[in-house]
Amino acid sequence: MQNAKYQLRCLECGKTITDRYTNTCPEGHDSLLRTVYKRKRIRRLSGKGMFDYIDWLPVEEALSINACPITYKSADFGKELGLKNLYISFSGYWPEKSVFMETCTFKELEAPPTLQRAKEGADRKILVVASAGNTSRAFADVASMTGMPVVAIVPKSSIHRMWTTTENHDCIFLISVDGDYSDAIAISKEIVKIDALIEEGGARNVARRDGMGVVELEAAFFMKVLPNYYFQAVGSGTGAIAAWEAFIRLIEDGRFGQEMPGIVISQNLPFAPMFSAWQDGRAEIIADKDMSNTGEAIEKMYADVLSTRNPPYSVKGGVYDMLGSSNGRIYGITNEECKIAEKLFESEEGIDLDPAASVACASLIKAVDEGFVKKEDKILLNITGGGYKRLREDYKMYEIEERMELNPCSSVQLPLDEIEREVKEFESTKLLASRRVVNV
Repeated sequence: MQNAKYQLRCLECGKTITDRYTNTCPEGHDSLLRTVYKRKRIRRLSGKGMFDYIDWLPVEEALSINACPITYKSADFGKELGLKNLYISFSGYWPEKSVFMETCTFKELEAPPTLQRAKEGADRKILVVASAGNTSRAFADVASMTGMPVVAIVPKSSIHRMWTTTENHDCIFLISVDGDYSDAIAISKEIVKIDALIEEGGARNVARRDGMGVVELEAAFFMKVLPNYYFQAVGSGTGAIAAWEAFIRLIEDGRFGQEMPGIVISQNLPFAPMFSAWQDGRAEIIADKDMSNTGEAIEKMYADVLSTRNPPYSVKGGVYDMLGSSNGRIYGITNEECKIAEKLFESEEGIDLDPAASVACASLIKAVDEGFVKKEDKILLNITGGGYKRLREDYKMYEIEERMELNPCSSVQLPLDEIEREVKEFESTKLLASRRVVNV
């Protein structure tokens, strides 16, 4: 049976579900589903990249890819902060440390199991992925390597993030949207009405979360114990939820300790809706209070990939529950704090950072300065992206050409018939379609 190795469980009603690319509770509960794996003690295989941890990935077969994060004990950055046990998980391109993630982001851990899960359980439909750039680039990269088609939707301002290190883009249908990340998501929800397409699922997709959970699995085998604190920058918080779920499984495994790490997340000011709500002690985000002047605030962010307007904060099993369960906290980080932290990390560790990773570094510095963490604490810092400068030394980056541009207008309906014709042509030929501009 295809899904014998795991089932899905609704965190609201407790119902267990056989997975058929299922992303929501069949009973209609507003809750994340969580994978429950038959194997409770995780094996670390070898030679399969991130699929070394296939026991805790919701797929039956591994893809032949090289993506996997590394964990190492920091000497220089840790010493600079006065920390004796700082461990760094690095996702990106850093061949000197044997990490070869050519999209330079831990989003590369989400795409392979998600595409494979869709292949195994979504009736051969094409995934539609909306993002601020990094996630769509990761899906595009895997599509280029595997031949699995994907429709990627990104804001026009994020098109510069859409590239791969290969010239083969035949399996990528790239749509740009003249708007922000939320507009891209809204367009994706309309486009999946086309029969050939299926919504990827975002935070509700267990393959995305369990894929990112490989960070914590790799760290556990390196550290031999769970950290006291875990640090990560967030936009939606999906990666931090993934960390929490991985820690739950590792505690149940029994070999790495029984104490849940304190999960410390950070957002980039001035757009930090979860930070605002958490500081107020609220389980709900209030748009007028937590996201006022959204467009202007997002434009001012140093790490605009963290600009998610509808994060899974209040949903059962989401960020609010995660913070409460782990005795965690959220930091709001200014652009100046990001830049200082980035410069310090690069000078001490010798690798460049994605802006989002700079936010996480700044939050660790702030936690040390406040005395929240102690010098003896075992700390896992998730560097979610980096190595762009290093990648350029070894590879040329090939821009992905847009197949269609959508200019949203609330007064006119999306031309689904027209989009469907182009998508079906893409599906049948996988040939480069001419770029079109559609006013909607």
